[in-house]
This record gives sequence, structure tokens and C-alpha cells, in this order.
Amino acid sequence: MTVHVALAQKPPMLLDLQATMAAAVATVEAAAARHSQLIIFPEAYLPGYPTWVWRLRPGADMALSGKLHARLRENSVDIDAGGLDPLCEAAARYGVTVVCGLHELDGRYSGTTLFNTVVIIGPDGRVLNRHRKLLPTNPERMVWGRGDASGLNVVDTPVGRIGCLLCWENYMPLARYALYAQNIDIYVAPTWDCGESWLATMRHVAKEGGCWVVGLATAMQSGDVPAAFPGRETLFTDDDEWLCDGDAVVVKPFGEVIAGPLHRQKDVLYADIDVSAAARARRSLDVTGHYARPDIFRLEVNRAPLPPVVFVDS
Repeated sequence: MTVHVALAQKPPMLLDLQATMAAAVATVEAAAARHSQLIIFPEAYLPGYPTWVWRLRPGADMALSGKLHARLRENSVDIDAGGLDPLCEAAARYGVTVVCGLHELDGRYSGTTLFNTVVIIGPDGRVLNRHRKLLPTNPERMVWGRGDASGLNVVDTPVGRIGCLLCWENYMPLARYALYAQNIDIYVAPTWDCGESWLATMRHVAKEGGCWVVGLATAMQSGDVPAAFPGRETLFTDDDEWLCDGDAVVVKPFGEVIAGPLHRQKDVLYADIDVSAAARARRSLDVTGHYARPDIFRLEVNRAPLPPVVFVDS
């Protein structure tokens, strides 16, 4: 089965959920017009990766940090309250599968904690899987809470079995293995990382897992940060500076790059993939099948979701 995929690495309207959601819907429409069946957006695309956390000064920028977090919270997505509906409706309208990274606000919890989430939306508009980043990296821990393994799943879609890991989760061998063990066809890695070491990782995963690997970040410069962004004049002073190179890439099972990397281009990368190549590739190396040693190694995954807060009267 041949599937036409679209990797969208255009910049969001940072901290503006409504505008970024409209851009995502427009991208789905444009990619569907080109007969794309699987459309993928980067890590935290709705409403943009919090690149500012790598620039804030401890202590000195606490007031600005609080202002930015409040704005981010106001523009995050409460999936259960219908916040993702426009993108789900677009997927259903055009009959496509969509993978998208977003800031998630879970109304069941404190109403403040955010999660770095990636969703898989089926062509009927249903959310097929919601995975929260297991461990935010370095200053990201000031933005997101830790996820759980309830979404560490590979799910059936009309374009194949898809699973996702976010950014540096792809450096967690056991997380990768948990996806490999579910007969994965297309391994999606939305990220803010880029460059040669990241591309080498994407090729390694394709070789190790015997699956298609799709990796992409947001191609974005300081000049793409909106003028109304709080603290822009001190955090993003050089409009020509590249905050992230994008480097969208499609890698064939066993490690051959067939499309990309799309370097420093605010565009969409298109490619055709033969989904059945994944199963064929594992004939000689199946790390969770005939090339595993279950008599020596064992992996257990606790998929219990994080419980909501429960108040007990004393």
C-alpha cells in the first residue's frame, strides 16, 4: 500500500491558538488537495513550541516567565472540552489522518498544569491516541508536567499502524522498544530538535525498528515571533536568527532517507511511502520478534493513566 504523506514545518502564530489552528486547518486542506493521506505537524505546534524557556534568566525573568505561562495556558488545548474540534473536523472533512503536537490543558486536573501532547486523529475525526511526553527536557520542566504511558500505543489507521514519540523521548530505548513491540509501520517523531545528530537518530530508529520514520520540527526564525509577544524586544532581537532549522525527513525501513531533510524552509515536505516495506524489512532483523531474547530480557510498561486529584475529607 502506497501512502502520500505531508510533513508541515511552517511556523505557528506563537501563543495564538486561534490563528495557529486556522493555519493548521488550511494546511490540511492544501495537503489533501495534493492527495495526501497522512498529514503531520511538529511538537507543540498548537500554539507553538516554548522556545523562550531556553532564553529566560533564572530569577531575573520570573515576572516575564509568569506572564508568558499565563498567555500559554490561555492558548492551550483542552481536548475533552472540544478544543481540538476544528482540526478533527478538518480531518473528517477531507478524509485524512492527522498527527499533531500541542500544549494540552487537562481540565480534570488543577486547571493549570500543561502537558506536551501528540495526538493521532483518524479520517473520521476521532482522536485515536493521545500521548503525553514522558519527561520534559531541562527548562521544559518549567512548562509541562510529566506524562504517563497510557498513550504509549501504536494504533490502526487506514494508512498503517502509527505510533509517536516526542523529541528526546526518541533517545529512551525502552520507549522505542514499547512501540516496536506493537507491530509499528510508521514511527512519527515530532520534535524541536534538528541537525546531523537528530537525522542520525532518525536513521538509527528506522534501522533498529524496521519501520518508516517521519521526523519534523518547526522551521522558524526570530522574525516569525509576533510583534505582540511579551518580551520579544529582549528575547528575540535578531529577526534573521534561526530558532529551529526544521529538517523534516522521511526515512525508509533500514535507514535510507527518501525525502528531506527540508532544511530552513518554511514549507511542507511531501513523500510517497510503501507501508508494507516495514514488515518486509523485519525479515532479517526483528528486535521484538526472532531477534529478541525474551529468555534474557523483559520489558514491562505501566499503562495506568495519571489519576485526577481526589479530595478526601478528614
